[in-house]
Amino acid sequence: MDHPYLVGLIGAGVRPSLSPALHMAEARALGLTYVYRPIDLLEHDLPATAVGDLLGQARVLGFDALNVTHPCKQLVVDHLDELSPAAAALGAVNTVLLRADGTTIGHNTDTTGFETAVATGLPGADTSSVVMLGAGGAGAAVGAALTRLGTEHLVVVDTDVDRATRLAADLAEGSGTTGVRVEAADPDKLSALLPGATGLVHCTPTGMADHPGLPLDATLLHPGLWVADIVYRPLETALLTAAREAGCRTLDGGHMAVHQAVDALRLITGLEPDADRMSAHLRDLVAPDAA
Repeated sequence: MDHPYLVGLIGAGVRPSLSPALHMAEARALGLTYVYRPIDLLEHDLPATAVGDLLGQARVLGFDALNVTHPCKQLVVDHLDELSPAAAALGAVNTVLLRADGTTIGHNTDTTGFETAVATGLPGADTSSVVMLGAGGAGAAVGAALTRLGTEHLVVVDTDVDRATRLAADLAEGSGTTGVRVEAADPDKLSALLPGATGLVHCTPTGMADHPGLPLDATLLHPGLWVADIVYRPLETALLTAAREAGCRTLDGGHMAVHQAVDALRLITGLEPDADRMSAHLRDLVAPDAA
C-alpha cells in the first residue's frame, strides 16, 4: 500500500522556497503520494526557539519528516534523539526524520549535497587548496564537505574574522584528518591567497537577486582556479560570469540545491531520486529569476 508522506519546512521567510515544488514533483515521478508544506516562522510570528514545539506538534500530526532552515538548523539539535555523523560534526541539521517508534534523527544534507555537487559537477577538479568566502551556516556545511573531498589547505574568508576563526577551528577539529590545514583570513588577504589556490567557493548572499554584485575583485580570478557558487537564484551570478571570462571552470548553485534535495528525499522515502530529472526541474523553476 502506498504510504502517503507528509513533510514540512521550518524556517523564517520560507514561503518562496522551491523545496516543496522540487520534492513533490520528484515524488510524483516516483509514484508517491507526497505533501510538502512550508511552516514559516514569520507568518506565524514565532521565534526561532519555537522549533522544538513545532517538532513536537509535527510528531503528533503524523509528519514523516521536516526540513529545517535558517535560523533553526542549530537550535533544532537539542530537540533530537539522534544525529547522523555529518550533522553531529557540524552541530547543524537540515533534515529531521520522525520515525515510527516516535524517535527523531537529524541529518545534514547541505554538506553531503555540496560534496556530491563538486564530485559530479567538477570531475577531476584539484581540491587541494581552496579559498572559501563566508563563514556562516552554509560555509560550515561546505567547509566540512571540502575536508572530505581531499582539501589539504582551506582558508575561510569573512568580513567577521572572529567568526571565520571559530569556523576554521571547528572544521580543523571536526575533519578527523590531521593533514587538513584550515586557516581564517579577512577579505583584504584575497589578493595574496588566490594566486596559489586551486579552488574558490562562494558562500555568502552576494549575487542573489536582492543582493546583486560581486563578492570580490574579478581581476583576482585566474584560469588555474575553479569557482563554485552556492547561490542558485539566479543560477548565473555575476561571480560565475566573471569566472568564465577569466577562464575558470565553474559550478553553479543549482548543483548543491539539487543534491541536498536528492539526499533528503532519499532519507525520507528510502527510494533513489533521479538527480538529472530533479536538476532539470529546478532549472525550470528558477528560469524566470534569470530572465
